[in-house]
Formats: sequence, C-alpha cells, structure tokens
Amino acid sequence: MAGFLVKVFVWLLESPILGGLLLYILKRNNLIHKFISYAELEDSPLYVPLHPYDSEDLKEQEIKHIDSDLSPPEKVQQAIDCLPLSSEKQPFFHRWTVLDYSKAYSSGDITPRMVAERFIAAVRESSNPPMKMSFFINYNEEDILKQATESTLRYKKGEPISVLDGVLIAVKDEIDCSPYPTTGGTKWLHKVRPCTGDACCVMRLRLCGAILVGKTNMHELGAGTSGINPHYGVARNPYDPSKITGGSSSGSAAVVAAGLCPVALGVDGGGSVRMPAALCGVVGFKPTFGRIPLSGVLPLNWTVGMVGILAATVEDALVVYAAINGPLPSQQPTVSLPKVSFPLLKSATSISAIKLAKYDAWFNDCSDDIRVCCSRAVDKLCERYGWKVVEVTIPNIEVMRLAHYLTIGSECSTSLSSYLQKISRMGCQGST
Repeated sequence: MAGFLVKVFVWLLESPILGGLLLYILKRNNLIHKFISYAELEDSPLYVPLHPYDSEDLKEQEIKHIDSDLSPPEKVQQAIDCLPLSSEKQPFFHRWTVLDYSKAYSSGDITPRMVAERFIAAVRESSNPPMKMSFFINYNEEDILKQATESTLRYKKGEPISVLDGVLIAVKDEIDCSPYPTTGGTKWLHKVRPCTGDACCVMRLRLCGAILVGKTNMHELGAGTSGINPHYGVARNPYDPSKITGGSSSGSAAVVAAGLCPVALGVDGGGSVRMPAALCGVVGFKPTFGRIPLSGVLPLNWTVGMVGILAATVEDALVVYAAINGPLPSQQPTVSLPKVSFPLLKSATSISAIKLAKYDAWFNDCSDDIRVCCSRAVDKLCERYGWKVVEVTIPNIEVMRLAHYLTIGSECSTSLSSYLQKISRMGCQGST
C-alpha cells in the first residue's frame, strides 16, 4: 500500500471501534498471537545481542589482527596492507575503486575538485527529467566543493590523510551528517529530531579525508524493501530505470552502481543493505553487532539495525570498514569482543576453504531465470576458487522470522513514540 490507501488504512487502525479488531486480525494472520501465547522462555531475555566469544583457530597467514586503539587513518593503512598490488589487468567493465582515486590524485592526473565538479553535474542531470533517478534526498554543492578544495590542497602539498582522502562517499538519510537534516525518508522527523552533528561513523570518515557528498534516498523509516518513497521519489535502478533498487538503503546502492561514488553508507536491520546491493549488483556488507557505533544513527531498531557498507568491490568495503569500526571510547561492552581481523586479499586464491551454505527451500523460491542465473554464479565460484557448497536446513525459521518481526516492530514503535508525540503537539499548536 502507498499514498492515499495507506492513510485510509492508518485511519482505520487508529479508530477506536475498528482499530482493535483490525489489529487482532493482522497479528493472527502473522501468527504473532500463536508465537507469544505458547512461547517457553528457558533463558533470561537478551536485551542486546552480545554473546560470549570463543576464539577459533584462524590461520595466521590468512588474517591480519588490528589494534582497536589505532586512529581511523591508521586502520585504513592496515587494511591497505591486506590488499593486492594493482598489477592485475582490469576487466572491461570496471568501476573506479578507492585505490584508483587515490593513485590518480597522487599522480596529479585528476584532483578531488575536478571529481566533485563532475559529480555535481552528474547528480544534476540524473535528478532532472527525463532521468529523474532520485538518488539523493539532500546534497549541498557548496559544501561538497569546499571539502574537495581542501582535499586538493592536501594532495598538492603531498600530505593526503589516507587513501580515502578526496574519495566521494554518500550517506543514507538515516545517519547524521552535517550540514544536512536527517529525515529517515520522512517529511517530519527532522523537525522534531534535529541533526546536531556527525554520526560517529561519518566523523571517522572525515578524519580520513573522505568527501561526504549528501544524504541518499531510502524507503520511508526503513520500513520496506522496495525503496519506493512517496515524498522523495523512487530511487531508480541504474541498470534499468524502470526497475526498483530494493530497500531500504536504495539510494546508497544506486549511487555506487551508477559509478557516482565508490562507496556509500547504509543501515541494515533485515536486509536493508544486502537486498539493494543484490538488486544493483554491488557489494553489501552488514557488520556484526557492536562493531560500528550507532551514535548519531536513527534508533529505529537498535539491536538489529547496523551501519552497513555498499561498495563497488570487496576491497573498498574492507577499507571503509577499517575506517569506521571500533567502539566509542566511552563504551564498555558487557562481553569482550573478539579482535578485529582483516582478511589478507593478496590474491584471488588467498581465502581458501570457503563453504557456501545453501538452503534449497529458499534458494529455489524464485522464478526459473533467477534460479538458473544464481546457480551458475555459485558453480563458477566453486569451479574457479575451489570453494564448496554445503546443503543446509534452517530449523525454526518461522519462529526466527516472527522474533525478528516483533523485535523490529517493537523497537520502531518505542523509538518513534516520543517523536510522534512531539509532532502531534506541534500540529495542535499550529492549528490553534
């Protein structure tokens, strides 16, 4: 449902007579009553998903341990040391990577200012008819050019902060990034929750010299998987503008797929980074809980919604993850977290013995053309790299779905309730 139909549906839900009955029917159809009525909880509730960690015998020649006390630029350099030298011939279809930009800037072939100007021109063109791609909710040309000019001067002096210096990175409009409001894809949330500064992940990218180019479009409040937003338009898929990008980090996936940015930030609570990554043909990475601070991120679902990364390549995702990972100094987790270990990606075969878990009931739950295409991709990976496919089943998958559904629903309701009360009071004051 969308538009006027949604408004009618909400009006019915909030009506004193029909609302209770309609809500009961919805919960029954989703099996929620059955789930909560007959649940047997043997363990105490877990309010944050932090579990005791048992170290595994990882092969030291395949990983690099990273000190959590290092600065973001130092962590980025540690990640660069894990990457192969770019002597390999690039494929015919090749998006510019973080290292491509860094090397071009250092050589003087291009400057961050030149790239920023071309980016702004491309966004203007894609935002207007006939394209109307709706990649961004908000971007500020003056701010982008200011950052780019500062980065250009650092390269001229031979003093770039890191390989991310001058690299364009877009941010989902669920993450605070000055000077933009954080709308969450709505027309009202920023009025009652003003953005007062950068989120921790954005601040760490700035410390590495990255250029933050604006706030990307998203499914409203992250509550959907299509990326269709009635307020800011549909973030169209660069491969086919008549197709959706997926959601909720729709704009972030689209700008990477379009080649406007090598990397963008998203937030993933139930696939909101991974689904648009799949539909747009880019890399989507959702880190484990606790790896990236949620400071400055809309608390829509704080135990399952993690800051994620959308990138053109695995290597770029690794570099940006290196920049933004690590707890806040003030955070004291109740369970000690494992060390951050980066994979050594020195060659295509450096990561061996990969096992791909395949759950046939879900893998085959699609149209034949998609199933055949995905099967061929899996076969090629196994043939080229010697990886293996392991057939698995997932027990209690329906209970997991309901638990996830209830977690997101209850956390969203809790986090938004105070803001809804504020906007309601503002509406009443305005009417009087």
